[in-house]
Amino acid sequence: MRRTLILIAAVIALFGAGLWLLRQTPASDTDTKAPVVLAAASLQEAMEAAADAWAAKGHPRPVLSFAASSALARQVETDAPADLFISADEEWMDQLAARNKIDRATRATLLGNRLVLIAPASSKLALQITPGFPLARALGGGRLALADPSGVPAGRYAKQALETMSVWQDVSSRIASGDNVRAALSLVARGEAPLGIVYATDARVEPKVRVVATFPETSHAAILYPIARLSASPSKDAAGLRAFLLSPEGRAVFTRFGFTVPRT
Repeated sequence: MRRTLILIAAVIALFGAGLWLLRQTPASDTDTKAPVVLAAASLQEAMEAAADAWAAKGHPRPVLSFAASSALARQVETDAPADLFISADEEWMDQLAARNKIDRATRATLLGNRLVLIAPASSKLALQITPGFPLARALGGGRLALADPSGVPAGRYAKQALETMSVWQDVSSRIASGDNVRAALSLVARGEAPLGIVYATDARVEPKVRVVATFPETSHAAILYPIARLSASPSKDAAGLRAFLLSPEGRAVFTRFGFTVPRT
C-alpha cells in the first residue's frame, strides 16, 4: 500500500512538472523555427547550396520545397504554412499580392535566367533560332518537351518565344507537357523527347542533355525570379534569410549555378 502511494505521488509530481514546463515553453518558438521556403523547381540545386551557406552562419537550415511556381502559388493561396516564396515569374507573385498573401514591402527581384533549346547529349543536331526556323522538321516523329504552357512559367516563356519566332503553330500539336521544367528536362535526358525547352540553368545541371541553341532575350518576357515573405510567415529568421539571399554573398551562390543578377 505504501509503495502504491509513493508511485501515485511520483506520477502526480511528474505530471505537475510537465504542466509547468509547458507553461514556460512558447507554443510556437518563432525565434528558432527554421524558415520554410517555397521555390520554383529550377532553383533546386542553387537553393540547396544557398541554404547550406545560411546554415553555416549558425542559423537553422531552411526547409525547402520545390515545384512549379503555379503549384506553389496555389499552396500559398490555401494558407500552406511557409515563410518565403520564390517564383519563376512575376505573374504568380502578382496574383498572390492581389490576394494579400505576401508582404508587398518584402517583394524584390532575386535572379534572372535564359531560355534554351536542348537535345539528348548524344544528339548531333545543329539549329539556329531565327524566325521560322525548322523546329517541326528537327523533331522528326518525336515531341517537344515543355513545362505546361497553360500555367508553368517555363512553359509560358517557351510558348511566347516560339510564337515570336513564328513556329508555335508548327509544333503546338506535338508538345510533351511536364508538370514543371524539371519534368521537361527529364524527358529529354531519358531520350523520350528529341528536343525540349528549359532554362539555361536546368541544362547546366543535367549531363545527359546539351544546349542546341539559346533563345534571343527579345523573343520572350524577361525571366525574373521575384522573392517575397508571406503575410502569414511565422518564422523570425525568414527576414534574415531573405536579406542574405538578396545580398552579394547570397547571389554569388546562385551565379555559380548560371543564374544572372538582374540590372537595378
